Amino acid sequence: MNNNNIRKVVIVGGGTAGWMAAAALSKVMKNRFCDIELVESESIGTVGVGEATIPQIQVFNRMLGLNEDEFLRKTCGTFKLGIQFVDWGRKGDSYIHAFGEVGRDMEGIPFYHYWLKEHLRGGSQDIGEYTLTALAALRGRFMRSVDAGNSPLSNIAYAFHFDAGLYAQFLREYAEQRGVVRSEGVVTKAQLHPDSGFIESIHLDDGRIIEGDLFIDCSGFRGLLIGETLGVGYEDWRHWLPCDSAWAVPCEGDGNPIPYTRSTAQAAGWQWRIPLQHRIGNGHVFSSRFMDDADARTILLRNLDGAPLSDPKLLRFTTGKRDKFWHRNCVALGLASGFMEPLESTSIHLVQSAIARLLSLFPNRNFDRVDIDEYNRLTHFEMDRIRDFLILHYCATERDDSEFWNYCRTMEIPDTLAQKIEQFRANGRIVRANSELFNELSWMEVMLGQGVIPRGYHPLVDAMPEEMFVGRMREIKSVIERSVEAMPSHKAFIASHCA
Repeated sequence: MNNNNIRKVVIVGGGTAGWMAAAALSKVMKNRFCDIELVESESIGTVGVGEATIPQIQVFNRMLGLNEDEFLRKTCGTFKLGIQFVDWGRKGDSYIHAFGEVGRDMEGIPFYHYWLKEHLRGGSQDIGEYTLTALAALRGRFMRSVDAGNSPLSNIAYAFHFDAGLYAQFLREYAEQRGVVRSEGVVTKAQLHPDSGFIESIHLDDGRIIEGDLFIDCSGFRGLLIGETLGVGYEDWRHWLPCDSAWAVPCEGDGNPIPYTRSTAQAAGWQWRIPLQHRIGNGHVFSSRFMDDADARTILLRNLDGAPLSDPKLLRFTTGKRDKFWHRNCVALGLASGFMEPLESTSIHLVQSAIARLLSLFPNRNFDRVDIDEYNRLTHFEMDRIRDFLILHYCATERDDSEFWNYCRTMEIPDTLAQKIEQFRANGRIVRANSELFNELSWMEVMLGQGVIPRGYHPLVDAMPEEMFVGRMREIKSVIERSVEAMPSHKAFIASHCA
């Protein structure tokens, strides 16, 4: 064994990020490769409102070897086929950013170009008519994929809604069973090596000192290690994403959870609705520059589907990212690394992808600079591209009914986003850069939903004879319609598998 290997990993902070890291490390580090200790305090609360996910979380759960039904039972989870956006492009508008396939690609050309041809000559007004998950979501239907040959039912993309606190508890049990040590305590300071500046240990409020080789900062917005101790700066994105506050509150559900997240635009932000088995998670994300706290709270409570189960909780945040995510022997995860408002349910995914990146570039005690630089480069790229996708929702709008929307509609946007919009406007083309999170279909669904309609479509679409074009479009729509009708209700599926 290489005696220069990491001997101990110390995770500062629990919550979703901390226990995801602990669970993943405990799974991978078999045969007592190194010690793992997580330090958290019950006296310090977690944000705990990230309850919606994207399909990639299935990769994380499979890596841990979790049973999906057990996971959903223990977290009061439901299934998610996409996100419905209400009043974003214009008041009265609604569209779904649905997961998975759209239509069926033909002759090597993405299906949505054929749909654009149909749309531009006065046909279909909603590409969701050709999207299994969009139709199923609105009709309250769900099932997992089955072996049905060429049917859309063979490839159903989905994610989850779950109680973030219960998820952290579930992962804690998993990690502790695999040797992770949890220590209760408040971290008061970190001790640095006088020469290297690396973190040597953390000090707790009861006098205990915990030493380690690799430190993972999951301390939330505070960034106790990455920010307060190591002095890594923060890039503020509020000039593009002006929301900086949120009220959050759970309310009673009706016992029939819908299989999608809902995001409803408000006068100075937006409201989320996340249906769980035992309740509904709600929040109002808003800009304090354009709306005061009291008005934002009133809007939230006025738009609940059931009685609130607690007093609303006010959160403050600064959308942006750290200048570095890995510095010296410290890696920041979750809110300590940056914050993206949960408009596209990326918060938990960013923890997941950071853990995967860390495992791929896992160091020894040399902490080679080339690996740290690559980790930071990849993380910057991922966050910048997600940032652009979120900005798209705000800038591509016709709303002019408030100062907030006037600001968003007319603000300068990053060149990378402006280029993507213009290329789509021209002929519906979307180029996915490297391995950015959101693929061509996600960009297409949101741009169309927000009212960005291309002037044309891929020229080779016209190579298909007219009669064949009409027949294939009709058949694809019919197959999807029949497939949705064959699916059970979301409520019934949950009752049968994971209630």
